[in-house]
Amino acid sequence: MKITIYGAAGRMGLAVNRLASQTDDLAIVGAVDGPSHPHLGQDIGELSGVGHLGVELSADLGSALLGADVIIDFSVAAAFDGMLRGALQAGVPVVSGTTMLNEASEALIDRAGATIAVLWAPNMSLGVQVLARLVEQAVAALPTYDVELCETHHNRKIDAPSGTAAMLVERAVAARAGLEAVHGRHGHVGARPPSEVGVHALRGGGIIGDHSLHLLGDHDRIEITHRAVSRELFAEGALRAARFVARRAPGRYALADLLDAP
Repeated sequence: MKITIYGAAGRMGLAVNRLASQTDDLAIVGAVDGPSHPHLGQDIGELSGVGHLGVELSADLGSALLGADVIIDFSVAAAFDGMLRGALQAGVPVVSGTTMLNEASEALIDRAGATIAVLWAPNMSLGVQVLARLVEQAVAALPTYDVELCETHHNRKIDAPSGTAAMLVERAVAARAGLEAVHGRHGHVGARPPSEVGVHALRGGGIIGDHSLHLLGDHDRIEITHRAVSRELFAEGALRAARFVARRAPGRYALADLLDAP
């Protein structure tokens, strides 16, 4: 399977390249990043530490998509729409882990899904998808328990809360009517109402990503936690998603669909 990576020189793009280059049935045929990136023209294999691959980092999405079976996107929200329109024009399925998308980008995914297979997920870990299912089940099963969510990431992460945290809050809200997210607390906030889902973002060091849901009852508490220990976790999930969408009809897909796929 031939893959183009968008956001190829970022941390996740390089991780995808490293893992794909070690997999016999995958080949990187295109690597794209922004027009002002300092490493344009350099070999993506050398940038990712796996040796010369003969694929230069380019700002030209159109040429990078030639011959590609799937594009894997780990870029930024401002670049997402251009990537998706380019993939749509080329008829290439999309796997994207870019977060902080606005409503217009979400609508564009829906429109693109009429023509190509598009899988978007704020977290490419299948373990996190299992966590999300557990969150929904636990919040529904324990309707009197207070719900709090804590996420921890490295000190270079630019968004808070994380896209994964937002997704987990959505699952909690879907499981119990009336819940509403409260982002941190400060000052004289008064007694905690049962309708709150406290969302707390910690930043520091090189932590890749921890997410913990706390269900707090009067006499006990439950903590459900997922900890990422390597970015290869997300790269592996993205490559599994790429294999998935390459075989699918046009439509909008979620990473959770892989859990139920034969």
